[in-house]
Amino acid sequence: MRLVAPLDAVGRADLPLAGGKGANLGELVRNGFPVPPGFVVTTHAYDLAARDGELPAELRREIAAGYEALGAGPVAVRSSATAEDLPGAAFAGQQDTYLNVVGEQALLDAVRRCWGSLHTERAVAYRARLGIDDAGVSIAVVVQRMVEADTAGVLFTADPVTGDRERIVVDAGLGEAVVSGLVTPDHYEVDRRGRIAYRPGRGEVVVRSAPGGGVVHETRPGGRTARLPDAVVAELAGLARRVAAHYGRPQDIEWAYAAGRLHLLQARPMTALPPPPPGRLNPVRRRLTGILMEYLPVRPYPIDMTTWLPYGPAGLMGKVTGAFGIRGGFEGFLREEDGVVVALVPPAPRPTARVLTAPFRLAAKAGRYDPARWTEDRRFTGYLAAARDLAALDLGTLPWEELIRVPRKALDLVAPVADLRIDYLPGTGLALLRLLAAVKLLRRGALFPGLLAGAVTRTSETNRALERLAELAVRTGALDDGPKPAEFLAAFEEFLREYGHRETASPILVTPPTWADAPETVLGLVRMLAAHPAPAAGEPGDALDRLLGHPLLRAPRRRERMRRWVAAARAGIAFREDSHFYFTLPQTVLRRSLVELGRRLCAAGLLDRPEDVFHLRLEELESIGGEAALSGTDGARLRELARARAAKREELAGVRLIDPAAVFPPAAAGGDALVTGAPASAGTATGPVKVIREPADFGRLAAGDVLVCPYTNPSWTPLFQRAAAVVVDSGGTASHAAIVAREYGVPAVMGTGTGTSVLADGQVVTVNGDAGTVVPAA
Repeated sequence: MRLVAPLDAVGRADLPLAGGKGANLGELVRNGFPVPPGFVVTTHAYDLAARDGELPAELRREIAAGYEALGAGPVAVRSSATAEDLPGAAFAGQQDTYLNVVGEQALLDAVRRCWGSLHTERAVAYRARLGIDDAGVSIAVVVQRMVEADTAGVLFTADPVTGDRERIVVDAGLGEAVVSGLVTPDHYEVDRRGRIAYRPGRGEVVVRSAPGGGVVHETRPGGRTARLPDAVVAELAGLARRVAAHYGRPQDIEWAYAAGRLHLLQARPMTALPPPPPGRLNPVRRRLTGILMEYLPVRPYPIDMTTWLPYGPAGLMGKVTGAFGIRGGFEGFLREEDGVVVALVPPAPRPTARVLTAPFRLAAKAGRYDPARWTEDRRFTGYLAAARDLAALDLGTLPWEELIRVPRKALDLVAPVADLRIDYLPGTGLALLRLLAAVKLLRRGALFPGLLAGAVTRTSETNRALERLAELAVRTGALDDGPKPAEFLAAFEEFLREYGHRETASPILVTPPTWADAPETVLGLVRMLAAHPAPAAGEPGDALDRLLGHPLLRAPRRRERMRRWVAAARAGIAFREDSHFYFTLPQTVLRRSLVELGRRLCAAGLLDRPEDVFHLRLEELESIGGEAALSGTDGARLRELARARAAKREELAGVRLIDPAAVFPPAAAGGDALVTGAPASAGTATGPVKVIREPADFGRLAAGDVLVCPYTNPSWTPLFQRAAAVVVDSGGTASHAAIVAREYGVPAVMGTGTGTSVLADGQVVTVNGDAGTVVPAA
């Protein structure tokens, strides 16, 4: 059992012995990097001292011998916990560091204080936030010969703001002040071609070694160091790139420059690093990425990546486009590291040889498959019966061996829906294009959205059912304080049985709750509708009557043909909406089966809460032989996987999957524009801003508000009936929000990128859906 080990005797494999910092420094020493010599007081020593309540004599002797080997001069003493300096858990500043420690007794005292820093309030809180079990964490201590630096600082081997992996970012100053954040440092950036950009700092504070040990903070206005020579910056950048290449990921490095030599004092993986910039996007890639951003308001979990993402609407669209000769549009658009999604990668669709015959196959399917009759298709009726049978299962009573098969059964159910879309979407597209061409030729293009708004869909039925529920809530006093009336509760339960599978956040993820899983979302909509009854609207036939009044449509045969064309277009709209409505039926039972699996893992002590199962992949769950295996190595492996991924996910909580500005570059606009975006639905409207970030906020929207939101999906459509206008961070002219806004005749601006952060509740603005601008109201 080693109590003290030289740095050159430890490496990455010795993490349990040397802690994160010690293991990383030892790895650098063993690979020839310029690291000051030192040794590690191992976790074995900590465990021994913790058990005995004092520093054993044997340990004192070994520390003294290691100190003597370093020359018995000033040393730096740094904590090295087993959970720190790891991917997803930097622990920056959570444990203690002591500089310019002089003398054997001072060194022993510094070691004790480093051990004690494992249990400070800030360190315990940090581990709790990352879900790291205190019982599994130990601490080593790194002791290194002190480098009295002329200049020191930190560098990142990738730009921490933009995510550019080709840019080295260096901050430099005097002593420890840069690391401690006490000083505005000199700032250097080195690009991929070796060009150096420099911005001087202010040098407000200097941290210097004090005679006899310890450090002093000196306030020195104008105490800025001289600019580092370009050759030194270039050498530092070269070292940094070698370190990043060795570890295989971007690094956060502390360094010092003393007596003409560079020293590396620490290296750890960069955390909370944005994905690299996607580069220039063509219009197709930009549009597809905008749609995916709208569908990904939250970071997908590993269980999403192995269930609903490849099988749900995104996987379905990949099959549909692939059937007609386009590959890469809806596959491989998310990148993972350590089992956690870190970036949205703009899709790059590419044609295959099948695209040459696609027009003929599209025409054949449009002639054979009528969207008005798709619910009569045996594939659909069989799917519907199977989906309802699966939903009827009592998941809580199933043995593990049967329960673990339910997620795969739910996913297998949806396969026929892809074939239905492949067969019936061509007829939908043909009907819409034919009607659009006709109204354009008749110079009545403005009537097109109104003509489609007459379509009866499951979405419109959902909205009417919500209206009736709101009316019932008002009549029975269900929204007052106190128990809800039985009549309302019965109607509410019936509503959830019929419509509860609708998504709250995203149609392509299984982890966000459905309406049935989060009934408070529906209650929020009911409160909004009850407080702000729907304004009087024109009859669905108004647009059709106006169209049929055209002089060229006076002949009965022409009028009847136009009626058929409008009916066919509405049937196509209904197919688009209704196939999605039915397609998501298995989503609820899929999510509930996963949560039930998580509940059992939680009962076995492997997870802290049932929803932590989302940090696991489906195949990892399926690899468990049965509930009896949960107490063995399989269970322990799952626990560690879930905790490590949870820690990384928490570290990425404030990092976006992609920079919105790369997808929605600011449009040229007048100087008075608050935000700009893509014109998505024509018209102008003025009203107070109401920022709605998630379904839980639905009840806050009042009639006449300008709805400002990060994304939308079909569950948000009741809000469009109340909003004066819609402004959305993501999405383009083909997104769900844009389509619905046009159908309701609501001005809309999409892809603003910054609407929810720039606009504030109560701010009165004018939305111009023709120009794509939001300006202060006059």
